[in-house]
Amino acid sequence: MSFKVTNTNNFARRGVLQTKTSTIQTPVFMPVGTYGSVKGLTPKQLHDIGFEIILGNAYHLEIRPGSNLVSSLGGLHKFMGWNKSILTDSGGFQIWSLDSLKKVSDKGVSFKSPVDGSSLFMSPEDSIDIQMKLNTDIIMVLDECTKYPANEKDTSQSMELTHAWARRSKTHFKKMNTKNLLFGIVQGGFHKKLRLQSLDYITQLNFDGIAIGGLSVGESKVEKTTVLKSLAKHLPKDKPRYVMGIGTPEDLVEAVRYGIDMFDCVMPTRNARNGHVFTNDGILKIRNAIHKTSDRPLDESCDCYTCKNFSRGYLHHLEKCNEILASTLLTIHNLTHYYKLMSKIRSSIEKNKFEEFVESFYDMRDLKTPRL
Repeated sequence: MSFKVTNTNNFARRGVLQTKTSTIQTPVFMPVGTYGSVKGLTPKQLHDIGFEIILGNAYHLEIRPGSNLVSSLGGLHKFMGWNKSILTDSGGFQIWSLDSLKKVSDKGVSFKSPVDGSSLFMSPEDSIDIQMKLNTDIIMVLDECTKYPANEKDTSQSMELTHAWARRSKTHFKKMNTKNLLFGIVQGGFHKKLRLQSLDYITQLNFDGIAIGGLSVGESKVEKTTVLKSLAKHLPKDKPRYVMGIGTPEDLVEAVRYGIDMFDCVMPTRNARNGHVFTNDGILKIRNAIHKTSDRPLDESCDCYTCKNFSRGYLHHLEKCNEILASTLLTIHNLTHYYKLMSKIRSSIEKNKFEEFVESFYDMRDLKTPRL
């Protein structure tokens, strides 16, 4: 692996991340392919948009079809026909969301399969083993996602468990002498002292990258941005930085402002399947009757396959008929919108004009630029 920062604009960074599989331009958005598939699109369609990395989920892939099966069929890249980079999340957030179906201990997490109700157990070491069988480029340590809201005492206890698991994960990973990359996860909830303490601990373990977890769990945008701002000047300069699971265009812009390099979220794909379309003017709801007779594209400024070939009227018709093609065409557009947003961000940083880009971004959406 290599990671190089090629330009900075205040905290915002332009960089290049090299994995064992491909070269990734940062800041970067990673489409979510939880089960080894970005819903609605083929790998070729993702490639044609320009994506260099996607995300899978080790927890879900272990439940079905199982990491042993994926390994026997050549690893996740070959299994899903994707020849660029893959990051796999350990599934800590998904296990956290199981509530009464899980039991957390120092050893790991016992939980019930959401598929068939069978009893399962995952330790930090198990999570590393599963992801190594998948043989993805970037693997994540198992962490405990802190409840929201949580007081300082409970947050601290949760954070200490994440730290212990991170240490065990790193020790287990080091035995493998592999070209895969391992990222540690910073927790600490919405308590500044704990966030800084967690960042210091995870940084000292010398992971290949630093992830910030425990966001997008119900907090306000102000709370989210406050966490990122508090960490910005303390983040390691020589490591890629990844915020897990945040995903409105505004979220991405604000996180880049505070030095983040990598993002993922189901929002562009999930919203597409529900008829919500991202445009430069904001959200467009294609199911609304106003679009029934429109011959306009989704976004006049977009040159994606969908906007170049299909009208709002046709897409409205597909949605009303519950045609599968609607999800595919809207997903192509939404992911293209996100890809181009990140391209514009990278270009603005290269030109030392990121703050000007931010102002323009908010002006187009008739929003005020947040100031904290």
